[in-house]
Parts: sequence; C-alpha cells; structure tokens
Amino acid sequence: AIIKEQLQDTQGMCEYAIYVQALILRLEGKIQQSLELFQSCSILNPTSSDNLKQVARSLFLLGKHKAAIEVYNEAARFNQKDWEICHNLGVSYIYIKDFKNAEEQLNMALQLNKHGMTYMMLGKIYLIQGNTEKAVEIYKIAVDFFPENTELLTTLGLLYMQLGKYQKAFEHLGNALTYDPNNYKAILAAGSMMQTHGDFDVAMNKYRVAAFTVPESPPLWTNIGMCFFGKKKYVAAISCLKRANYLSPFDWKILYNLGLVHLTMQQYASAFHFLSAAINLQPRMGELYMLLAVALTNLDDADNARRSYEQAVQLDEYVFQGLHLFYNSNPLVNLNFAVLLYNQGDKKEALQQYQEMERKVSVLMESNSNAEFDPELIEMAQKMGAALQAGDSLLWSKPCKEAKNSQRSCSKPTSSQQPLGTNKALGQAMSSAAGYSKSMQLAAVPEKGMECSTSAPSDTPGEAEDENKVEESAEHTQAKEKNSKPRPVAE
Repeated sequence: AIIKEQLQDTQGMCEYAIYVQALILRLEGKIQQSLELFQSCSILNPTSSDNLKQVARSLFLLGKHKAAIEVYNEAARFNQKDWEICHNLGVSYIYIKDFKNAEEQLNMALQLNKHGMTYMMLGKIYLIQGNTEKAVEIYKIAVDFFPENTELLTTLGLLYMQLGKYQKAFEHLGNALTYDPNNYKAILAAGSMMQTHGDFDVAMNKYRVAAFTVPESPPLWTNIGMCFFGKKKYVAAISCLKRANYLSPFDWKILYNLGLVHLTMQQYASAFHFLSAAINLQPRMGELYMLLAVALTNLDDADNARRSYEQAVQLDEYVFQGLHLFYNSNPLVNLNFAVLLYNQGDKKEALQQYQEMERKVSVLMESNSNAEFDPELIEMAQKMGAALQAGDSLLWSKPCKEAKNSQRSCSKPTSSQQPLGTNKALGQAMSSAAGYSKSMQLAAVPEKGMECSTSAPSDTPGEAEDENKVEESAEHTQAKEKNSKPRPVAE
C-alpha cells in the first residue's frame, strides 16, 4: 500500500519503490511481472548493476539462461568485482552446459569472495564431467574454509562413500550430524553405511529420525525396505519398496530391489515383471539381464533365459573393457551362464564362459591383491571346473565373512546329467540411498581398519552433482540363507 501511494505521488518514477515491488512479486512467484518491473528500473537507471542483476535473475528463474548470461555480462561492465555476478554467471553457464566458462566464472567468484555455495557449484561441474577426484579436492578445500557447513560436509562424506573410503565418509557425515542432528541427507547416508555392515536395527533407528523430516522420500523407503529384506521380513520389504515405487515410479533401482525380493520369495512371474521394467529404464546393465535370466529359467523359458544371459555377457564385456575395469566386471554373470549351458548339455559353450569368468577373476586379483570372493561363488566355480574338467582349484583369496554373496548359479537340466545348481542367483540389490556409485563388485577393497564390505553401483553422486542430491548412493544387497536368499547391504 505504501509503494502504491509513493508511485502515485511520483507518477511512477520512483526507482526504489518499483524495485521493492518487483522483489515482492518475485517472492510471490510472479516472475514475469517482477521481470517487467526490474526492466523499468533499468530504464530509469541504466547504469545500475543492481538493477541489471535483478533482471538477469528473473530471466534465469524463467529458464532463459542465455538471455540471463547476456544481462549478467552487461552488469559486469559496470561492476567487475561483484562476487554475485561471477557466481550467477557460472551457474547460468552450467545450465547451458558450457562447463569451461562456468568453471572460469566460479573461480573468479572465489577470488573475489570465498563462499560455500560457489564451492558447491564448482564441485558439481567436476561431478557432471565424471571427475570425482577433482570434486573431492574442491570440497576438501571448501570444508577447510567452512568447517561448519553441513551441506559441504555431507556432500564430501557421500563422495567418500562412493570411493569406498568409509572411515573418512563416516567422519564427515558425523561432523555434519554434530552441527545439524536433523540433516536428513547425512542421516540417510550414515544409516546406509550401517546397513551395509548388517546393522539393520541401528540403521532403522536412523531412518525413523529421517522419516519425520522427509516422510515421502523414495530413497528412505527403499532403504527401509531393504532393511526388512535383510531381516527376512519379505512382506514388509515389498510393502516399503512398493511405497518407494509409488513415490518414484521411474527409479530403476527400486524396481531392481523389488525383482530381487520376489526372486527370493520364488515369485518368479512378479520378479520378471519388475526386472523387465528396470531393464526398460536401465538397458545397459548386465546384472539386470542376469537376474531376468534366473526368473525366466524358473518359468521354464530356457530359450529366452539363454538370450538374456547372452545380453548380460555382452554388456558386462563392454563395461569390462572400459575405464572402470575393477568396479564393473562381474565374473558371476559368466559363471551363471556357464551353469545354464552345462545343464542344457552345451559343455563347449559352458567351458568358454567358465574360462571368461576365470579371466575376469584373474584381472580382479591383479588389480587388488586383497580381493576376496564369496565362498558360495568359489564352491560353485570349483564344481563347474570339475564338471568341465577345467580344474577345480583357482587362486581365490580367502572368503570374507561379511561379504556373503548369494548369487548362486543354476538352472533346470534338460538332459539326464546331474544339475549343478538351483538357479536362484540372486544378485546385489541396490537402493538409491546416498548416490549411485557406479560399481557392482564381488570383492570390495576394505578401507584400513574397516570390515570387508561391498561398494555401491550411484547416484552419482553424479547428482551430488545435481542440486546436491547425493542421497542416491546405492545399496547392494547380498546375503546367504537356505536356498541362497540374499542378505542386503546398503550404501
């Protein structure tokens, strides 16, 4: 009312009154109207960098990033040492995927003024480009400047989780919770670490706290579901996972977990349904095809099971030849396929898959001399070696008690020979707990002083990454029980 009166007295020529009115409209969500008023301010005072900054900000909020960049550059001509202009220019460049200029502007902003938000955006650029190590360096520098910034501490902790450095991850997440006990991202991440090591009850207590803050979080309900799965409460697990699926119907990790739980319960048609849906959303992941083949085998569809295994092997080989050799190759795909082929009487092809599995195991052991494998995997591989007369003793490392992997090979025989397995190869289940970490490994590299644990597949945090949504760190579930039902572990 005061602004209206002031504008009437000045015949609409009061720059400050128009400026404040525009700010009010923006806070009310009327971005287009606020833009028009800020443009009026710029007409009244064309040399004001503040007016131009607000025009650019409104353009940015309307999604007109290129136009915003032009106006920010115009504002920079009047004030070259404005941290806000450089920062917002960098953010605008990120949205048009001009990462080189974005990095340059954000570094200029940091030279003018150290700010936690600028460090976050700079780290995001490196995460989008896949340079996790550089992002970690940036966040470490940021934490040194802002040791009480819970967002920076949480993001750095999640990145350490992705890299398998659990001790450092726990330290930073613990610091974040010290400053903000209700930080749901840190709570989710800490809970998933406990879940990874089988402390399901402790993890559930953490999730109860987070549920008050984010009761409709898909990662939260996914992790709660997999805690129930680890406690062998399968109906409760399915209920929680279906709630997560309702909240996030296009998250393939939730569908993966649902498929895994149904496989465990020997509900193969339902497992086929969820695994097929996951494959439609994530068609480049070999382990999904492997589990789909398990479901098909138990549905007496041997032909399609074989096709699914062939696709799994092809995709696994593709990743295996890539840069992330250690984290992405999965010898279990070849072992499962070999068992199916053997039980169908195709010993020649089975031997080829068995030899491919041996090759992958050798490379894994060369990459990591401490590599450890699940005892069930070793046992099945030795049985296959004996059956195929390929030798039954491999240079396996000592099995890790904590890394029980229940992915048993199996299929129903088509000949009179004795079948080798029960075909309940239930893989590592993943939930989007704190960042999808591109790894599906059988043998994890334990941090010094830590127990052996599996690493996640992550949201990278390619999204620690996006708006700092690093709560997508994935959750591998592996376990052993009668009839090879898995025990989950989360990340």
